[in-house]
Amino acid sequence: MTIGIDLGGTNIAAALVDGSGKMTCKVSIPARASEGTDAVLSGLEQVVDSLLEKSGASLSDIRSIGIGVPGMMNVETGIVYFSPNLPLLNTDITAGLKAKFGLPVYINNDANCAALGEVAAGGAVGAKDAVFVTLGTGVGGGIVLGGKVYAGYNGTAGEIGHIVITMDGRQCGCGRKGCWEAYASATGLIKTTQEYMQENKDTAMWEMVGGDLEKVSGRTAFDAMRAGDECGKKVVDVYLHHLAAGIIDLINIFEPETICIGGGISNEGETLLAPLREIVAADAYSFKSKDVPHPTITKATLGNDAGIIGAAMLG
Repeated sequence: MTIGIDLGGTNIAAALVDGSGKMTCKVSIPARASEGTDAVLSGLEQVVDSLLEKSGASLSDIRSIGIGVPGMMNVETGIVYFSPNLPLLNTDITAGLKAKFGLPVYINNDANCAALGEVAAGGAVGAKDAVFVTLGTGVGGGIVLGGKVYAGYNGTAGEIGHIVITMDGRQCGCGRKGCWEAYASATGLIKTTQEYMQENKDTAMWEMVGGDLEKVSGRTAFDAMRAGDECGKKVVDVYLHHLAAGIIDLINIFEPETICIGGGISNEGETLLAPLREIVAADAYSFKSKDVPHPTITKATLGNDAGIIGAAMLG
């Protein structure tokens, strides 16, 4: 067995994971990020203690510990250079765990860990080459090549949300304009929905949100489409083409076996994926030939557990 840890800004979750990617025991404690670096490092040790106590496992049963961390890091040295919402600046987060438990400790970006988790036991299971895309407040992702996480030479690869799909387009939080994230994230979908509503005062979406643009969500356009609203259909179509633009780029670059899509918008299931596959099939480079195998587009299945399972697989 191995231990996987998901280090978040609010909570630290950990689980025992077997060789097939199945969790056998899970615990969670507050991250105490507001208390500083030492509190977070202490929490990493505490969550392992809690997991061992709850599960009844002994250290002799554990092969390694893996940690998924948001931010930039050196996966070889265990040093986190920077992490949003966590007081970790040029901090070795592995030393204390190694000293206390005497086990190998591995780290990687949390999105990369989620990708590895989906490959090990989720929507991309069995794929040696896969790209995980998460559609949430932003667009995140992780890349698995040859069964291993691809982190780039400096450990920060995989920021797929910041490929540009529209030159001089919407302002993105990263500082660039026209990033995929600015259009394909839930935030981007909400923005597109609001823009179309402002141009179409007769759309049913106004009634759905009680006349308040601030109540628009990532579901609004999809719900309107299902109700037969033409403006809702248009918004969903525009969103699908924005989403497809980035997916096609990823396929053209990596030609993975699987593109695995997670995050809140993925809960639309085949309402999202079926038309997305059609757009991708029409435009992706390799799809021009029927004689080569084509990447599949699937829904992620592990939810918040993907990062923990993937972290456990790092070793």
